[in-house]
Amino acid sequence: MICPVLKLSKKLIKCPSLSPHDKNCQAILIARLEAIGFNIETLNFYDTKNFWAWRGKGRTLAFAGHTDVVPVGNLKCWHSPPFKPTIRDGMLYGRGAADMKGSLAAMIIAAERFIASKKHYQGRLAFLITSDEEGTAINGMAKVVETLIIRKEQLDYCLIGEPSSSNQVGDVVKNGRRGSISAHLIIHGIQGHVAYPQLADNPLHRALPVLNELLGIEWDRGNAIFPPTSMQITNIKAGTGHNNVIPGEISVKFNFRFSPEIVDVLIKQRVEELLELHKLHYSIAWHLSGQPFFTKRGELLDAVVNVVEQYAKLTPKLLATGGTSDGRFIAKMGAQVVELGLVNATIHKLNECVKVADLQLISLMYQRIMEKLLS
Repeated sequence: MICPVLKLSKKLIKCPSLSPHDKNCQAILIARLEAIGFNIETLNFYDTKNFWAWRGKGRTLAFAGHTDVVPVGNLKCWHSPPFKPTIRDGMLYGRGAADMKGSLAAMIIAAERFIASKKHYQGRLAFLITSDEEGTAINGMAKVVETLIIRKEQLDYCLIGEPSSSNQVGDVVKNGRRGSISAHLIIHGIQGHVAYPQLADNPLHRALPVLNELLGIEWDRGNAIFPPTSMQITNIKAGTGHNNVIPGEISVKFNFRFSPEIVDVLIKQRVEELLELHKLHYSIAWHLSGQPFFTKRGELLDAVVNVVEQYAKLTPKLLATGGTSDGRFIAKMGAQVVELGLVNATIHKLNECVKVADLQLISLMYQRIMEKLLS
């Protein structure tokens, strides 16, 4: 008999839910939750589908996740179609298998088992689901959280099913994430002929020493939990395409993943001071997509660590590495936020996959966390 978590995972993978499109994933999840007595509220904004579901009253444990996935890439390089779930050598293949439809299925099945065994548990079990985590994340969890904060919803614990594990399920638990701020810098010059540089002002030549100096700055050294702040240039664009034309401007995009040892205001200040020091004619636009967050040892983190030790027979590393997650929004509600999910070795890659056995394992972990915090 097919494992219920595997069966639901396959059903979700069949939905080609490229961000921010949900493609019926949430309807599948909502039907399962309604069948076990959850109240459902859809909170859709523009092209993004979201829902908030709850059952019970009191201290709230919410499970959070996203139904959207990243593009599949070159279809010819997939061993099987990305939206046709395929089992091969004990692995489930398909876009979203690890990030994070497998975890979503595990959460739902865990809730079904938990409620079947404990109809009168203490507290409230909830779900926060979005279809825009992989994209701009503007109309997803950010707006859902804003709505819940306005109505003064209580959220005590939140477990996010992001693929946190490195080599085996539970070896890494994320109890924090760095902040993220991006910049779009345009350095203006004067276009001209390469043979007459004295009549032009090459912004490429002006940009290179500034960018090199920025890359050499030690912004901070991080701390015991957070790695140091890092800067990465993500795009440079200049020129007309002709090798005899000095460009009139250069466009540079870069991003900082920053630890709590520095604040975004200071990052912006230092960058702009350097641009002024080099006497550049420039314009710059900043976008802050999230502040750092960190959850100290408490009821949620203790429960997660104990459950991992029980089921995986190891003590997880507590890290704040990796990219951003919806935890940066949910933490604004004052909740303890922890991420525990499947192995992330193939996320966003061709031939994304997850061990079939891990689907059942993570679902059992989720169920035991429910029992610990709501019993």
